[in-house]
Amino acid sequence: MYRAMYKSELAEAAGVSRSTFRRWLQSDQKKLAQLGIARHAKLLSPAAIKYLCEKYVIEL
Repeated sequence: MYRAMYKSELAEAAGVSRSTFRRWLQSDQKKLAQLGIARHAKLLSPAAIKYLCEKYVIEL
């Protein structure tokens, strides 16, 4: 159901600016690291997309 996406794509789907989305990701840095996402990665894995969509109620 979820596919890999760029951070900018997910920010657009969430309806927020990229800077706001970066702040969201900063608060989830530990969880994203557990999912294998580096802080400066541009591409998010399907597992990270699923986590963020559930946490921030983003509908794709």
